[in-house]
Amino acid sequence: FLPLAHAFGCAFDFLAALAAGTHITLLGKIPSPKILIEAMGEVKPHLICIVPLILEKIYRKQIKPSLEKGVVKLAMRVPLLDTQVYASVCNRLTESFGGEFTQVIAGGAPLSEVEEFLHKIKFRFTVGYGLTECAPLISYTYYKDFIPTSCGRVLDGLMEAKIDSPDPQRIPGEICVRGEHVMNPEATRQVIDEEGWLHTGDIGTMNEDNTLFIKGRSKSMILSANGQNIYPEEIESKLNNMSCVLESLVVE
Repeated sequence: FLPLAHAFGCAFDFLAALAAGTHITLLGKIPSPKILIEAMGEVKPHLICIVPLILEKIYRKQIKPSLEKGVVKLAMRVPLLDTQVYASVCNRLTESFGGEFTQVIAGGAPLSEVEEFLHKIKFRFTVGYGLTECAPLISYTYYKDFIPTSCGRVLDGLMEAKIDSPDPQRIPGEICVRGEHVMNPEATRQVIDEEGWLHTGDIGTMNEDNTLFIKGRSKSMILSANGQNIYPEEIESKLNNMSCVLESLVVE
């Protein structure tokens, strides 16, 4: 799905697979839901690296309309019946991705409301986080251990992370990372400090087992008159999931 000029696509759709001796299938067309489903049915991939937009398209165009039909909508309000509906939706979605994948790995942007739904139906997905400057992975967790709304656990043994905050678990602060695969510090002194920490510009929190939760970008954060930190990305995510909204931009 991702262009090979994109660090995520280059690393995990191409270089990692090539290093492991894995068969790689490249989709040579714009990935509309129809084209995707046809390709998945033919290829039946074992691992899928994806951007949230693809999952959002399939959810909005295929899954959501079917859940809003009379009988299905009524069944979802009845205990036990709702779990059967979710299981059916999960099976259908799994088959639309070929049915043989171990997990779907999403990255590059937040998953918004789709993430809550995918977790509810027990779809095999996880979310990773990284930067081009980090070659490009910072955190990732296998789907069985994935905590919803997080972006995975900081890579154990490869990467260190800290939150520039007096209380990293409760008060969001800039995410700083350090490790062997962080870009050349000599050429990037303005973003890497004297102790080797790369200041990502992303604001987040981190729990005791090093699982990261991203809140927004430090440069776009709005400080209100009463001292409250407002993260436009969270509001935009809600707005963009409204049926009549294509794009939004929240400004001070």
